[in-house]
Amino acid sequence: MREKCTAILRRMAAYLKVFARRTALSVLIGLLCGGLGGLFHYVVDLSSGMFHAHGWLLYLLPLAGMAIVWLYHRAGIFQDKGANLVLASLRTGETVPARVAPLIFAGTVLTQLCGGSAGREGAALQIGAGTATCFNRVFHLEGKSANRMTMCGMSALFAAVFGTPITAALFSMEVSAVGVLHYAALYPCLVSSITAWEVSRYMGTAGVTMPAIPLPSPDVGTLFRVLALTLACAVVSILFLEVMHLAGRLYRRFFDGKPYRRAAVGGLLVAAATVLLGTRDYNGAGMEVAVAAVGGQAVSWAFLLKILLTALTIGAGYKGGEIVPAFFIGATFGCAAGPWLGLDPGLAAAIGLIALFCSVVNCPVASMLLSVELFGGTRLWMFAVVCGVSYLMSGYSTLYSEQKIIYAKLGEERQ
Repeated sequence: MREKCTAILRRMAAYLKVFARRTALSVLIGLLCGGLGGLFHYVVDLSSGMFHAHGWLLYLLPLAGMAIVWLYHRAGIFQDKGANLVLASLRTGETVPARVAPLIFAGTVLTQLCGGSAGREGAALQIGAGTATCFNRVFHLEGKSANRMTMCGMSALFAAVFGTPITAALFSMEVSAVGVLHYAALYPCLVSSITAWEVSRYMGTAGVTMPAIPLPSPDVGTLFRVLALTLACAVVSILFLEVMHLAGRLYRRFFDGKPYRRAAVGGLLVAAATVLLGTRDYNGAGMEVAVAAVGGQAVSWAFLLKILLTALTIGAGYKGGEIVPAFFIGATFGCAAGPWLGLDPGLAAAIGLIALFCSVVNCPVASMLLSVELFGGTRLWMFAVVCGVSYLMSGYSTLYSEQKIIYAKLGEERQ
């Protein structure tokens, strides 16, 4: 009996030791990434504000693109894989170069400063992963421990920049290998993301605040309307991703081996499109337009123009990300299409935002949590249906070529 009790106490002591170590490491990387995320948020907002205050910065976009190429080449990166490198590292154990963090930071700031149509959350994932590489070296972490810290870094930066810590934690766990969740990383990722979120709030960088949306009645008629809009959003998501991939192929076809020329031409195209449109609503991340759409105001064709400018920007090699542009596209499309289906435009915009996010990243669990953090839990039944349908009907289209979908959406398991 004494030996059995001793063995139980030893196991408990071992668990407590692991718990304490993981808690300490998660808090430390959360503090570090929270500070970096708050700084990144502040500098990107400052850059975006300068762009809107000084119209002439738009005409420097080609030079900004060439400067981004030069920075990456000087750092020895000639084929930047972006977020795909981060996702691959979570499965293979490949180390994300630490220099990725300052490079994507600078590249995103230059893109925002001169009006490129790109977000910031994709950049946050890379900054978090690059920071985790340094962190792992300092604490001599390898293997699965290093992988957990990489996910913690991604979670922390995403939470600090966007202000949704629970979504950030689950997204980092879910996005690499869809269908398999590394549950041992759940607690560390939550600790890191919540810590980083609190640090960023202390620094005065506010997260996204959405307008209130009406509470839909849970009846059959509403459900069919929601399903119809979700199916339409799945089609838009496929259009968005196909245009993004097409732009990348065309840039490679005409400017293969000529990255400076590609960046310059892409910048000129975005600048010309902005001048022709006569508005700067489609430059930058566009989160303010998504918020306005949830408030019930959106231009009917805004989602198409955002798809075009985002494809021109990202395909040319500018930095940032596609997640917030996906919010823009989904919210504006939902706001425009919802009334045709008998839905409130603000409610339809919220549905569109969540549906597009889920469709392009293939992360239904994180998407459901995002709906709760942005719009409250009283509508979870509706958003759960939206996420389930979006994930199924968007097929295997994805923002990330390195994302692995473990189980087939239709038919047999994917090998």
